[in-house]
Amino acid sequence: MSSNKHRSKKVILIISILLAIIFLAPFYLVLTNSFKTQQGIFLNVMRLPFGDFFNPQNYIEAFKQLNYIRSFLNSLFITVFSTIIIIIFSSMAAWMLVRTKTKLSTFLFFLFTSAMLIPFQSVMLPLVNIMGRLGLLNPIGLIFMYLGFGSSLSIILYHGFVKNIPIELEEAATIDGCSPIQIFLYIIFPLLKPITVTVSILNVMWIWNDFLLPQLVINKPQWHTIPLKMFYFFGQYSRRWDLALAGLVISMIPIITFYFIVQKHIIKGITQGSIK
Repeated sequence: MSSNKHRSKKVILIISILLAIIFLAPFYLVLTNSFKTQQGIFLNVMRLPFGDFFNPQNYIEAFKQLNYIRSFLNSLFITVFSTIIIIIFSSMAAWMLVRTKTKLSTFLFFLFTSAMLIPFQSVMLPLVNIMGRLGLLNPIGLIFMYLGFGSSLSIILYHGFVKNIPIELEEAATIDGCSPIQIFLYIIFPLLKPITVTVSILNVMWIWNDFLLPQLVINKPQWHTIPLKMFYFFGQYSRRWDLALAGLVISMIPIITFYFIVQKHIIKGITQGSIK
């Protein structure tokens, strides 16, 4: 029995190593070739960037051509404010849906749940048409749209967490003279910290990496986010793979860094929300 378990562990380890190699291979190709000259990429894609083929100037040139600082600040502004607004509205909505025991609250919750089944592509053209008539084809309108598309999942996560918060805490606060806003701000919202971290992470990674919605909404170069800038950058430098790959690496650095810092909170928060 022990030999079978030992053999199965070896098989699992080998499979895990093979899968890791498969998933990491694209990152290896992008990273190594981003340091090569154009000639070095064409001669040998797999080779490490040594000797005459090593060219770190790719990053300096890509940084300038991407207008990286401006693009980074645009992405940061849209991501941070969209996430904050989603957290505020979703947490308050989930709290009221849990505490209000009516048929309307049940209907609204299932309405938010069913909204996740609607493909974005089926509503994007009418949505952009309406936002254009309202004069909201700009970062502010984009933040407003992210609130609409990101609220469903966030409300579901908050809804499962709020259920386990004892209602007696709110009743005691009401007796002490707290208003509903005070109860939410000083009692409920601090208890939602674990799931708020998870909601923040999921929305930050989604909004930061999103390309389709900014492409439809943002029509001025000075408002371009990093994914949108990379799209036009690849179009402009499609034949300069050395610059294009270097631009791709520096565009991935912020979100990869963010992910490694907060990855431990993702599964923890989702698990707590499902148990609650």
